[in-house]
Amino acid sequence: MKIADIYNYLDNISPFELQEKWDNSGLNVGSMSDDVKRIVLSMDIDEQLLDELEPNTLLITHHPLIFSSLKAINYDKFPASFIKKMIKKDISLIAMHTNFDKSDLNRYVALHVLHVDVIKEEDFVLYFEINESFEDFCIKLKRAFNLESLKVVTCNRDVKRVALTTGSGASLLSSIECDCFLTGDIKFHDAMLAKALQVAMVDITHFDSEKFFVDALYEKLNSLEIEIQKNMNRDPFETF
Repeated sequence: MKIADIYNYLDNISPFELQEKWDNSGLNVGSMSDDVKRIVLSMDIDEQLLDELEPNTLLITHHPLIFSSLKAINYDKFPASFIKKMIKKDISLIAMHTNFDKSDLNRYVALHVLHVDVIKEEDFVLYFEINESFEDFCIKLKRAFNLESLKVVTCNRDVKRVALTTGSGASLLSSIECDCFLTGDIKFHDAMLAKALQVAMVDITHFDSEKFFVDALYEKLNSLEIEIQKNMNRDPFETF
């Protein structure tokens, strides 16, 4: 199957024009005219994955391999070291990042992980309602995301309106209206602002909120007549 055919299929699912200006979703490595034998879905690329991939594979990831312009192709440095391996093995890469966040990933997490009804979506932010204590809600979140612990900013005893942004969305805090904001990569100053705004925050982590990319996209590729494999990344962080 030609990469161009797969690219067009993906563009119909989640238009690449939806991506943010700073993003680099789309074809990162390869040619639209290339033929591929299989598709592998993965949240990210790592060296182990590249070593295991068979030649003539199209890798579809959430995060782009190339974000900024490359001034040199130094094989001793990332990402050129990965690109060299990919070219040698005829591995192509398409990234579906902020376009897929907006079109699918937030909704998938809400419906299939949290099992809530979506009441509103605005760009990167999705809203739903619950009526329970913040403590009980946090216990449910730990189970849903399979987390041993949660980093939280407590502001209210009870929660009704919740906002969700998978990945790293704390910079959106000032523009949303909710009792509780779920996102990843919450920093100290984000927490201080949340306290001032009286908006509870729960850090569902960047990895654990976006690891569902593979399953979310896999569901939408069933009609493609090509072998499709899943690669489930491991969180690069460890706890002691």
